[in-house]
Amino acid sequence: MGRQADANAFVPLPVRDGVAPSYLWLPEERWPSLLAFLVQRFPMVSEEDWIARMGRGEVVDGKGVPITPATPFRKQTRLWYYRELPPETPIPFEEQVLYRDEHILVADKPHFLPVIPTGRFLKETLLVRLKRKHDLPHLVPIHRLDRETAGVVIFSLNPDTRGKYQSMFQQRAMEKTYEALAGPMPGRAFPFTYRSRMVDGEGDRFFISEEVPGEPNAETLIEQLGPRGDAHLYRLSPHTGRKHQLRLHMASLGAPILNDAFYPVALPCKGDDFRHPLQLLARSIAFDDPLTGQRRMFASERELGAVTPA
Repeated sequence: MGRQADANAFVPLPVRDGVAPSYLWLPEERWPSLLAFLVQRFPMVSEEDWIARMGRGEVVDGKGVPITPATPFRKQTRLWYYRELPPETPIPFEEQVLYRDEHILVADKPHFLPVIPTGRFLKETLLVRLKRKHDLPHLVPIHRLDRETAGVVIFSLNPDTRGKYQSMFQQRAMEKTYEALAGPMPGRAFPFTYRSRMVDGEGDRFFISEEVPGEPNAETLIEQLGPRGDAHLYRLSPHTGRKHQLRLHMASLGAPILNDAFYPVALPCKGDDFRHPLQLLARSIAFDDPLTGQRRMFASERELGAVTPA
């Protein structure tokens, strides 16, 4: 166990421009060479590109030994490399750091910015931006927000104390509040709790969540804070953490969150409209610090309805 833990802890390539290296476990297969496997495994990366990366020392094995075009394929070993993407479309909104100590960093994420690299986003993510700007190679998010949602995100700075903060979130030992702009709910008495059973969509609806009959597994406390123009401002307190829970619950109540492209009907993807962000904000997170027992509360400084590109 100790030897395996040491292997997992060793990262043979450094963080580069805020981007940590990726790794891949080689499967139980036979290939004439490692290069042949890589070309098949990543069809969007040409053989010439892999050879160039190898020549720059950007592809190594689990011990940090550089891979060459002649390196044989060895199953059940680990390969490290840098993920590369075509030039990304800049997200024209800036994050803010709300708090930082030796253990955690609290950021205020703008709309449209993913928390971690995923899909077509690599450098235009909150994690990579913070790593680059503040020279924080060991930064790791403790929890996530949807790309479309703005607000408070907590990161771990210290690998030695990371587990305590991760356990706190896994055990849901914190209070999260969100704010949303949506239509009215006539006839409703506030506050009230909405419960439903949520499942992941299937087939070509894999990217959304759906409600089905059965024992509820998702619960949200909903409060109305008052009118905002033609809409109403709501405070949403999730007691569970299902994917898109707040967005689906509001849509199911007949008051979908403004500018939601997924609920109640998933609209065709037309790219980001930076003028009309989803009107959902992770307003605050409160918890008892697992190291000191001190009560902590962090709140976003953003306001819904305000769009100011950088």
